[in-house]
Amino acid sequence: MSTWSLDEWEDKANADNHLVTYQLHITLQQMRRVCVGRLAEFLFPAGHYLYTGSARRHLSARVQRHLSQQKKRRWHIDYLLMASDVRITAVGLFSEAECYCNQQVGGEILLAGFGASDCRAQCGSHLKYLGR
Repeated sequence: MSTWSLDEWEDKANADNHLVTYQLHITLQQMRRVCVGRLAEFLFPAGHYLYTGSARRHLSARVQRHLSQQKKRRWHIDYLLMASDVRITAVGLFSEAECYCNQQVGGEILLAGFGASDCRAQCGSHLKYLGR
């Protein structure tokens, strides 16, 4: 399992076609109320978050999409990432399955179901709050 800076991750993703899972290291500077699609309106505390997602194909395109501010809101994470004061600070890339990677990380589940609508491993959420 490896985590890369925003300057390094894309070369690593393109060099290894076995990578299928990514983790976004996210910082929220201030407490922010965000309406997360039909899931809920939620007050996210300031601090550090880790979001785990996957892409069976085109992993680097998926991560690039998350890094972009110009996108339609499609997934739960899009709503959070488009809020002000939110930034991705690093990207983890893995060949292991999404739920396995998610379960290897501590942290607190603040919003049940976030990014886990299709989760069969009972993760509870694929967004974890790591604290301030």
